[in-house]
Amino acid sequence: MSEADTAKPHLSREHLLGLLAGMVRIRRFEEKCAELYQQEKIRGFLHLYIGEEAIAVGAMQVLTPADAVVATYREHGHALARGVAMDAVMAEMYGKAEGCSGGRGGSMHLFDAPTRFYGGNAIVGGGLPLAVGLALAEKMQRRDGIAACFFGEGAVAEGEFHESLNLAELWRLPLLFVCENNLYAMGTRLERSESQPDIHIKAQSYNVPAEVVDGMDVVAVEAATRRACAAIRGGGGPALLECRTYRFRAHSMFDPQLYRDRAEIEDWKQRDPIDRLALWMRETATLHDTDLTAIESQIAAEVEHSVVFAESGHWEPVAELARDVYAGEGVP
Repeated sequence: MSEADTAKPHLSREHLLGLLAGMVRIRRFEEKCAELYQQEKIRGFLHLYIGEEAIAVGAMQVLTPADAVVATYREHGHALARGVAMDAVMAEMYGKAEGCSGGRGGSMHLFDAPTRFYGGNAIVGGGLPLAVGLALAEKMQRRDGIAACFFGEGAVAEGEFHESLNLAELWRLPLLFVCENNLYAMGTRLERSESQPDIHIKAQSYNVPAEVVDGMDVVAVEAATRRACAAIRGGGGPALLECRTYRFRAHSMFDPQLYRDRAEIEDWKQRDPIDRLALWMRETATLHDTDLTAIESQIAAEVEHSVVFAESGHWEPVAELARDVYAGEGVP
């Protein structure tokens, strides 16, 4: 057990089991998606969240139903952790009408208004200005919610990142920026593209409070998110968390991963967030073998049900393809 693990705050056994189950749920869903992709049941691009589960699960513990969430194209885990039904997510992966985006978004454009989950954005950095707008709406309407924006370190090279941080601080918006720094923007390592690779320092240049977090430690992510959100809700303006993490799988299913060594991947796998939490719980007598068995069994059933749901779903009728595309009826 590491020094950081021994310093974990006191959390109830039930809460820890919830964190563990949340990460396992995302992992098993993503593994099933990879399998279905190989079978050509899921088409197009597919970006898996395997290895990074601690960030979405840890952060979502703190966000309330009144808060708005914006994510990237690697957003399956965020949607599930936010509370979007797995059936609806899997159906969207299939492109079926029962999907959370009506089958029109697919893997990179998950959307669910009831949970205030606003994407799923395929454009790198595209979610940042949307989050600024959502946070501005909260402030202008004098509501208590905040906006949380998840993005990768590759988005830091985009102008939207700098514009969004600048405006958020100028207007003192209730906005939490969560950078999921997995070291590689597609196939380009961070140090090769950024003269200043420490993302939190860039945030500080806009006077946005920032903190570096171990993104492979779900408890650390939750604790950091709780601190940041308390400051934001207290009127402190925006904040940024740089969660340092690693994706265990390729950037997408088309990626041969020629830019990184297998030894590096295996080294990071030794810090697997699921195994790490399970080990700590065992050493603190808060995890029993029957717990893991029950978690895996329940999740396996949920994943299987989502596949059956998606398989039995319907394709959108051709006659309806123009719906929501044109402004009025009869417009060609």
